[in-house]
Amino acid sequence: MSNTVKTNWSGYHPDKDDLRDEVWSLLKQQGVAIRDPFGHIPNFVGAQKAAEQLAALPIWQRAKAIKCNPDSPQIPVRSRALQDGKRLYMAVPRLTNTRCFVELTAEDLQQRNIPLEEAAIARKALTYGRLVSFEQMQASDLVMVGCVAVTRNGGRTGKGAGFADLELAMLKEFGLVQYDTPIVTTVHPLQIVEEERLPMQPHDWALNWIVTPEEVIETNTTYSRPAGLDWDTIRPEQFKKIPILRKLREQLTT
Repeated sequence: MSNTVKTNWSGYHPDKDDLRDEVWSLLKQQGVAIRDPFGHIPNFVGAQKAAEQLAALPIWQRAKAIKCNPDSPQIPVRSRALQDGKRLYMAVPRLTNTRCFVELTAEDLQQRNIPLEEAAIARKALTYGRLVSFEQMQASDLVMVGCVAVTRNGGRTGKGAGFADLELAMLKEFGLVQYDTPIVTTVHPLQIVEEERLPMQPHDWALNWIVTPEEVIETNTTYSRPAGLDWDTIRPEQFKKIPILRKLREQLTT
C-alpha cells in the first residue's frame, strides 16, 4: 500500500504502518473519530462510555495509583481516576522531560480550586500537576495505554513511536510495574483487528484488558511480559530525543 500516511515514526514496520493507516481510515469513514485520527491515538465516539465500563471493573476499583497515557481518548479515564480519588500519573507527552511523569491527586487539585475535568486534559495536567522522577513515584496498580489497533489476545500497537513500551519498561526497571499489573486500553470496536495482523515483538507489552463502549475483553494474553528495558532495541533517535533514556543508561550500566 503506497498511500500509507507518513508519520514521524513510519518505516520501522511497514505492515504495522499499513494496519494503522487502515484503522485510521476506517474510523474516519465510519464517522466515529473525533477530529482527524491520522497520526494520533484516535479519539473516538463512546470514549466516555468506555471509561465508565472500565470504572466498573474490580481491577479499577482496587487500584489506588493509575498510570495513564496523555492522549485525548483517555481524557475520560484520567478524569474518572481523579474523581474516584486515585493518584494519577500521566506520561509527559513524548517523554521530553527527565522527570517524565506528572502526578495529580484530587485532594491537591481541590485545595487549589482546580476542576478535576480540567486537570484531566493533558496540557492542563502539565500545568497543574507535579513533575516527578521515578524515585518519587508510587507503584501503579493499573496501567492505561493508548492504542491505534489491538487484538483480542492482547496484541497492541500505538502510533509506532514506542513510547508506551518504553514507559512500561522504565517503570518495570524501578519496580513501579509488576509482572501482574493489569495493562488496559479503551478503544472503539473498529480498532480491534485479527490476531495475525498484529505480530508482537519481545520488547512489546501486551494488553490484559480491552474496554470498548460496548464490551469488556479480558485477553488472558499468552505474550510474555518484558523484564525491563532492552537497550538493544532502543533506536538511536529515541536516545537523542528522550533525555531520561540517556540518564538511565548511565545509571543502570555503571
